Order: sequence, then C-alpha cells, then structure tokens
Amino acid sequence: MKIRVYYEDTDVGGVVYHSNYLNFCERARSQLFFDAGRSPILDAGHFVAKHIDADYLKSAKFADILEVKTTLIELKNASFSLLQQVFRGEEKLFEMTIVLVYIDFDGNMSKIPSSEKEFLSSI
Repeated sequence: MKIRVYYEDTDVGGVVYHSNYLNFCERARSQLFFDAGRSPILDAGHFVAKHIDADYLKSAKFADILEVKTTLIELKNASFSLLQQVFRGEEKLFEMTIVLVYIDFDGNMSKIPSSEKEFLSSI
C-alpha cells in the first residue's frame, strides 16, 4: 500500500513522528481486508494487537511517498503474526512484527473463523 507523508504526520522538523509508522502499518492491514471486499471487523469479533516489535531504521520526511509491505509469518488458531516493512523506493525505513489475536465482542480470545483463516493464509 502506498502512503504519502502529510504535514500532520511530521514533527516541527518535517520528519515523520515515530508513532505514525504504526498508523501507516495499521492502514495497510485494514487495506488488505478492504481490497478483498472484507472488513477487519467480523460478525462475531475483531483482531487486536497483542505484541509489537518495531525497528526504526531511517527517517521518512514530509511529502515522501512510502510503501508498506505486509507478509504473513505465522497463523495459529486464535492469532497470527505479520512482518510489516515501510519503504521509500528501495530504501527500508521501518520494520515491525506484530502479533494479532482474535477476540469476540465480549473481549474473550477466540478461534479465528475458518473463512478468515483461509483469507489470512493468502497474505
């Protein structure tokens, strides 16, 4: 997914504020569902972040065009792990692994529905 860096994404020096990389990755994860005609909010629940390991490599700046690439690392019964990387052209700026768990609307961890597991395995 391509993202342009807007003024609101940066600090006073025009450098992307560190937490916005997480926002960019969140948008890319949601877009995976939207591109497949799905919603990340399911009939019986949704996914929440359980663990993030982030590595800031280089700074993005105002007006940059970034690309977020997402790869499935592992798919379990109630969770999955992704590698998400942010690039400016060929230059990797940010990388994170994230573990997401499926919870029902009562807040309890549950098995990922089989139709969603099938979709996630295609990422």
